[in-house]
Amino acid sequence: MFTGSLVALVTPMDVKGNVDRVSLKKLVEYHIASGTSAIVSVGTTGESATLDHLEHIDVIKQTVEYAAGRINVIAGTGANATAEAISLTKQVERVGVVGCLSVTPYYNKPTQEGLYQHFRMIAENTSLPQILYNVPGRTGCDLQPETVAKLSKISNIVALKDATGDLSRVYKTRKLVGDNFKLLSGDDLTFFEFMQLGGDGVISVTANLAAREVARVCQLIVSKRIEEAREINDTLSLLHSKLFIEPNPIPVKWACEKIGLIQNATMRLPMTPLTNPAILEVEKALKLAKLL
Repeated sequence: MFTGSLVALVTPMDVKGNVDRVSLKKLVEYHIASGTSAIVSVGTTGESATLDHLEHIDVIKQTVEYAAGRINVIAGTGANATAEAISLTKQVERVGVVGCLSVTPYYNKPTQEGLYQHFRMIAENTSLPQILYNVPGRTGCDLQPETVAKLSKISNIVALKDATGDLSRVYKTRKLVGDNFKLLSGDDLTFFEFMQLGGDGVISVTANLAAREVARVCQLIVSKRIEEAREINDTLSLLHSKLFIEPNPIPVKWACEKIGLIQNATMRLPMTPLTNPAILEVEKALKLAKLL
């Protein structure tokens, strides 16, 4: 359930900034057809920070409805207040998601004990499987492997999305958590190596645009067909990089509109449109990946 290519899905919006349900349905169909393993709905790439709570839950519900059991949906339910994260988690329990992705509390900068207690409390208030999400570059705190190992002993904490880009952590974390706990890369630029070192898959931004290709790379790595996987990943390498030339999800939403997956690249403030110099870089990466 939590292996292979999982997409950190963008939340499409119309020119007025309202959720674009037509484009959302199109995205779900695209990932079903492309072999994506699961959709992460309203994670940080899905602009969870600028959706209000009603919109947040509604987008997850709509994604599950459009998926209609044909692809697993994981709900982004993280927050920097433990009570808020518990509330979001409980609101999606009966929606039909297969689990939750919960980011480390941002801005607060909790201690490792604070992180442990935060995730423990969330897990104890739900039966849904929980995926820990560590992205210190965006949150200001870093969930250490030893704390992950401690949390892995809680029965419904089942996986980690590691977006540190630090490949030395893969072996260390795997040794601490054992084989049943899933390790997912949250860094497209290094996911190829991450999986070879013992990772189980990727929660990918690039998969928004190259769903079939990212899924195929994952499949080939699992099958030990590394050179074939490398050949595909090499065509995506520039895209992996340029999708973060400006803060995520600015570049990926522009690219989704450019290749016709969504109708508009609209985002809500404080996120602003992709700048002209960056457009040239992302367009070049799309061409190298044969998406344009």
